[in-house]
Amino acid sequence: GKKLGYTFNNRNLHNVSLGQGQEVVAEQALDLAAKEGHWVILQNIHLVAKWLSVLEKKLEQLSESSHQDFRVFLSAEPAPSPESHVIPQGILENSIKITNEPPTGLQANLHRALDNFSQDTLEMCSQEKEFRTILFALCYFHAVVAERRRFGPQGWNCPYPFSTGDLTISANVLHNYLQASPKVPYDDLRYLIGEIMYGGHITDDWDRRLCKTYLEEFIKPEMLEGELLLAPGFPLPGNMDYNGYHQYIDDALPPESPHLYGLHPNAQIGFLTQSSEKLLHTVLELQPRDSGSGAGGVGTREETVKALLEELLERLGDEFNMAELMAKVEERTPYAVVALQECERMNVLTREIRRSLLELELGLKGELTMTSDMENLLNSLFLDMVPESWVRRSYPSTASLGTWFANLLARSNELEAWTGDFALPSTVWLGGFFNPQSLLTAIMQTTARKNKWPLDKMALQCDVTKKSREDFASPPREGAYVHGLFMEGARWDAQAGLIADSRLQELTPAMPVVFLRAIPADKQDTRAMYPCPLYKTRQRGPTYVWTFNLKTKDSPSKWVLAGVALLLQV
Repeated sequence: GKKLGYTFNNRNLHNVSLGQGQEVVAEQALDLAAKEGHWVILQNIHLVAKWLSVLEKKLEQLSESSHQDFRVFLSAEPAPSPESHVIPQGILENSIKITNEPPTGLQANLHRALDNFSQDTLEMCSQEKEFRTILFALCYFHAVVAERRRFGPQGWNCPYPFSTGDLTISANVLHNYLQASPKVPYDDLRYLIGEIMYGGHITDDWDRRLCKTYLEEFIKPEMLEGELLLAPGFPLPGNMDYNGYHQYIDDALPPESPHLYGLHPNAQIGFLTQSSEKLLHTVLELQPRDSGSGAGGVGTREETVKALLEELLERLGDEFNMAELMAKVEERTPYAVVALQECERMNVLTREIRRSLLELELGLKGELTMTSDMENLLNSLFLDMVPESWVRRSYPSTASLGTWFANLLARSNELEAWTGDFALPSTVWLGGFFNPQSLLTAIMQTTARKNKWPLDKMALQCDVTKKSREDFASPPREGAYVHGLFMEGARWDAQAGLIADSRLQELTPAMPVVFLRAIPADKQDTRAMYPCPLYKTRQRGPTYVWTFNLKTKDSPSKWVLAGVALLLQV
């Protein structure tokens, strides 16, 4: 047969990258290598899931009669979830498994970024000083954006697969531009790297702003004057050789901390807390579910769930009578429409909760056959999780079932009070809405109708008061007072009326009441303002609601890097 490999360390090596119909080539390579005592590398076996059972049988056959020097090396990407594991157990059990874990910590990431280059790289550009300085800043940028993922949504709204390829291509772009231009084209470099090389991965607008801000801080004219700090206590190094840069990282980089990424130390506390909660939740899911009651026990799973089920049904309020509410509304103002829409959504959710709980109650009594949906509901109630059928009709939330249900009842009570006379409450609980955007839009619609302004030329102005909810007895003449907001990544200094650094261990301090009113968009004052995104939960990303301009004495870029946002739930 025709040899498929090439010589490597005095052995014939057959290297096959799977996918696109390469399975036959792989089988031929295995047959030949087993006979001759060669080595075979099969890359990307996760791409040929259906063929892996054939490979398992092939390897089992060849292990009985192959040459003693025959070796097989398999490579695959890690599966994103347990359901995606495709490699047969037989292959895994008979293999020596090696994993290539990405480095952790900024120091390891920075060394690894620099490892993609060499002394020859540093010497290949005619503008040597500029090239070396910007290249080191690029390596730091790459290390920061890659490692920032571990801080969860406060790091990036979505995780992105930034790779060494992004860094090396950016270095090539840097080299080409410096060779072609006597001056450093900072704007061009930031655009190409931030919007194309790295920005090509980014799908979220707020993440794009973060990437752009990092580049504005790291790649600017001050970097060539020795005045640039990449992080507190870590100045950008001058002109060094390749080994000198590695040594500088070991000697000068401060100990690992969120400060190196522009984040507050609270970000580390939040990340570790969420990791611990996830671990404990997983352990809880692994506990036996059918253990009987022992001495001092609390009964079986079914008994526990039955007691909880009865409690939930007892506490669940009645549905809103929509026909009665419609008749009560004298004028369908934007605010009245919002209240009615919220009542309809609440009815859909409470109707499903009552239906599913009553169905499960009959199932536990033996009057109905237990279905998979009922079994899932049973498991969720036992594990203090919000059931999937409720989540689909609900609002985004990260709370456990007990907290979530108490929150649901509070929302229902707020709606009941509002729909008593449909007068706007003195302060509105924005986090209590299924769709908070509807209230914010209603504020603009009301002002637009009153003043005959075009709605698309209007914006919301956010003024943070110094008062709490109890200090307000009536709503404002225009706009609305809003309470129930929290800030993550920083805090609001009520006395100064500015964003300020967080206090240690205060992860999400509450905001004072906020006064929202609509103004013409061209009358907005954007000086000394931080455009702060508002999200429904700490998961951020798809739970985005609105953007509020908040006053700041510091540069807005500080708060961008710190991942500062407003939240409706914590």
